[in-house]
Amino acid sequence: MVAWFSRSVGLGIVTLGLLAPPAIALPGQSVRVVETWIRNNPTLRPRPNERLTINRVAAPGQRFIFQASVFPVTGVQPDVNRRTIRTERFTFVDHANPITSDRLEESLRLIYGPEVFNDYRQAEELFRYPLRAGTAATENPNLRLRGHVRQGEQFAYWQELAYDQEGNAYLGRMAVLLKADLPLLQAHLIGDE
Repeated sequence: MVAWFSRSVGLGIVTLGLLAPPAIALPGQSVRVVETWIRNNPTLRPRPNERLTINRVAAPGQRFIFQASVFPVTGVQPDVNRRTIRTERFTFVDHANPITSDRLEESLRLIYGPEVFNDYRQAEELFRYPLRAGTAATENPNLRLRGHVRQGEQFAYWQELAYDQEGNAYLGRMAVLLKADLPLLQAHLIGDE
C-alpha cells in the first residue's frame, strides 16, 4: 500500500505538470466556482459524491484531506457570507513517511500551480511559532506544534506540523486563506500559546 501511495503521488505530479488547470478556485471565489475547480483538478480527483471535501485513505495510517470552507480558518463565524469560500486547506497524516515543510509546499504547488506557489514563496513571514504543547485545535497534549503564517500579494498561508513526543512529524496541514482573516488567525494562535 505504501508503494501504491507513493506511485499515486508520483502520477499526480506528472499529471499535474501536463494538465494543470489555472488556480481559479481560491478563497474569495464562489462556492460553485470552487466546486467546479475541485471537480476538474487532476491532483484532487474527487469522487462523484465529493463537493468541497476530499478524503483519501491510501493505507492504514496514511490520509489526505482537502477542504474548502465558507468559514474563516479559525472556525465557524455566524455572520459570514455562505456563498464565498474563505479558506482552503489540506492535511496529511502519514505514520509511514515523515511529513515535512517541503512536502507541504510541494503539495501546494501541485494543487494550485505555479502562480499561487510563487505567491507563497515570495510572501512575507508574519510570525512563526516553535514547538509548543497541543492546543484546542488538536486537543492532544502529547502533540507539539510548529508553524508559520505568511502574507502574500494574493493570499495568506498557514502551515503547521504536529510532532509526537519522539519528535516524529506525522501530521501536517496547510491553509490558503483570505488576507482579511489574518487578524482572526493571529488572535487564535497567540491566544493558544
